Amino acid sequence: MGSFSFLHWLIVLLVVVLIFGTKKLRNIGQDLGGAVKGFKEGMEATNDNHNTEKEPSTIEGEVKDRNVL
Repeated sequence: MGSFSFLHWLIVLLVVVLIFGTKKLRNIGQDLGGAVKGFKEGMEATNDNHNTEKEPSTIEGEVKDRNVL
């Protein structure tokens, strides 16, 4: 059995182009590319938010009694 040969994939590609047409396939490619770009931008924004939240904060105060226990 194994995988398909190059000729099989070429025939499948030809059938897909004949069914959907090049314009529709181009639109699908553009939509998919835009979705991937938006996902990458969202991941970068999420990483930026996590990096700013992890910065240590300073708490100032005064110790009244050191022997609590």
